[in-house]
Formats: sequence, structure tokens, C-alpha cells
Amino acid sequence: MKTTLTKYNGREREFNKEIALSYIETIVNFLKDKVKESNSKGLIVGISGGIDSALVYALCKKAFPNDTLGVIMPIDKMDHDLVHIKELEKSQNAKFITVDLKNTFDSILAATNVEDKMSISNIKPRLRMTTLYALAQSKRYLVCGTDNKDEYFTGYFTKYGDGGVDLLPIVHLTKSEVKYLSELLNVPYSIINKKPSAGLWEGQSDEDELGFSYDDLDFYLDHIDNNVIINKYLDQKVIEKIEKMHKNSEHKRQSAYKPLEINKK
Repeated sequence: MKTTLTKYNGREREFNKEIALSYIETIVNFLKDKVKESNSKGLIVGISGGIDSALVYALCKKAFPNDTLGVIMPIDKMDHDLVHIKELEKSQNAKFITVDLKNTFDSILAATNVEDKMSISNIKPRLRMTTLYALAQSKRYLVCGTDNKDEYFTGYFTKYGDGGVDLLPIVHLTKSEVKYLSELLNVPYSIINKKPSAGLWEGQSDEDELGFSYDDLDFYLDHIDNNVIINKYLDQKVIEKIEKMHKNSEHKRQSAYKPLEINKK
């Protein structure tokens, strides 16, 4: 799929609509199969107002029109995001529920006295993970994650937060492919064209935090087996940052590390 959905002419890319539509059906069938295999009834998705959760919700709704639940979990002010969430509800003929986690978040901060910025920020996705699993278990649903290929490769997700899920339906899609499939599934353009942000703190931007653009990262991932092309079109510092992030985040993509088994001889 990866070699044909996106094609390049230098740095310019184009998408194959036929293959994209086929891959949408592949994901939908994957979701149906996993729900059936686990004897579950449906799917649940955390809704942020961003493109990844919007696409995942659209895919889940396509697989389970009557058994897909979108959950908004505000902690900070998200007025701008709520505008986009309302647009998504309308475009997907959906009705999301809201679980306000502000007081819970404040209670944990008060109880732990954590002061480190990233430690505080990562409490938020971990609270949302707990909330989604509580609701999912009560409904016999599976939790769908929203990490795309860029985020998964670089470890740009919170361990046991947004990384704590049952299924990762868009993990093989780069950010540009996420945008393209979102267009095909009627995700509002206000969301598609929105500046990517994990919403960890006010004014936070994915690309500012990463130190490179999603466009560069997409190009790297789409040519990961061709160092000549990567070195021709990408700055060496960008390549080094991407590869360092991938190496340093390997533990996030693995189950908990274990020592060697006891030799019983």
C-alpha cells in the first residue's frame, strides 16, 4: 500500500484515489474483524478537534454506524477546538459525549506536587486513556487510538496515554495521507487545514516541538529504504533528529522489558 498510495516527483507528492479508497475498506474490515474476534460490540474514540481523531472516528463510524462513541475530554480551555468538534459532529452525523476531567486533573496535581512541565502535560492523555477504558469496558467496546505513522515512528505519543489503546487503525498512514483520506471521508476542511497540536499546553505546536515539519517526516518515511534520496532532499540535521527520536522512543513501541528467564537447569 505504502509504495503506491503516495507517489513522488522530487519533493512533490500525489495520491492514488483508487488505492486510498481500497485502503479505507481495508481499515474498516480490520476494525470489524477485531471487534468480532474480541467478542466486543463497538468502538470508542477520544475526540480532540484534530485531524487524526477525526479520521479515526470517521473510519470507526463507517465500520460501526450505531456502535461508535466519540468522547470529548476537556481539561484546559478548548473553545477553538469545540468549534471544529461541532463541525465534525455535523459532517459525520454524530453526537459525542463530554467527560470533563479538569477537577480530576487538578486533584492529581495537588496530590503529587509534580512540577516538571512534561510530567504535568502527560498526566492529561493518561487521564483520557483511563476514561476511555472505563467507558469502553462498560459498553464492551474497544479503544481506538489516533496515532499516525509519523507519531508512532518518532514516539510522539504518551506512553500509557494516547499510546494506551486496543487498535491503531491509521498507524500505517503518514500525516499527508491522513489528510487525503480525511478529505475522502468528509472531514471538515477546517480540521484538515488546522495546525497540528497535541494540546499539551496553550499554544503548543507539534512541529515546533518536533523540530521539523511533518512534510519532511513524511518524505523520510516514504523513502526510508533509500538513503540516497533522503540525503538528497532532507537537511542532515533533520535526518539526525528523526532517527534520534526513533531510537530513543523504542521502549514506547514495545511491551514492558523483562529480564532473561531463569535457567532451570
